[in-house]
Amino acid sequence: MKYHVLLVDDHPAVTAGTKLMLEQEGDFEVKVCGPQDDIVNIAVNGQFDVMLFDLRMPGLSGIELSKQVLARRSDAKILIYTGFDILPHFTQLIRLGVIGFIPKTSTQERLIQSVRLALNKETVIPHSLLRMLCDDGTSFRRKDAVGAPIHLTNREIDILKEVAQGKSNKLISENMHMSQRSLEYALTQVFHKLSVQSRVEAVNRARALGIIFDET
Repeated sequence: MKYHVLLVDDHPAVTAGTKLMLEQEGDFEVKVCGPQDDIVNIAVNGQFDVMLFDLRMPGLSGIELSKQVLARRSDAKILIYTGFDILPHFTQLIRLGVIGFIPKTSTQERLIQSVRLALNKETVIPHSLLRMLCDDGTSFRRKDAVGAPIHLTNREIDILKEVAQGKSNKLISENMHMSQRSLEYALTQVFHKLSVQSRVEAVNRARALGIIFDET
């Protein structure tokens, strides 16, 4: 039995690689479309078991595309396939009826597993995103040496741990499933909360305050 997958993305390298990974399974047949195509009609009128939509595309975003497709075909199984931070759009997409999210940094095994979960009408949420959703922003509360309160979220602490390991912004953003711009904004927030100006100062201060510890 063949499962038909619609992949919508404006990056040829991404579509070619993703199509190859899925079709190597033998039971997936992938149709690739770009923002220049009549995507809504293709999605609505085609017999697709699962659809993968890029979040950010010129002309028609994955959010708007999902909205239009689900308005005409409520049973569509749509996965948002993106390299950007999905958290700001999570609630809107879930309310629209999107079934889940796949980071573009996913391994072939994870990609295939996510598509198969969607086929079974199971919600697909990366663990890192789940942690962000559960983060109430109160994971670390402490006063500094002059009594000023410091509030760091679980996500910010995870970022600090990555920074402490000497990882680049590019690698950290991939590990955290967020865009580099979102990471830079988060680091700016951390620097402000810790009253520091650099990554090194942030790590040293976080260690001094017992927020993170040296790896043994």
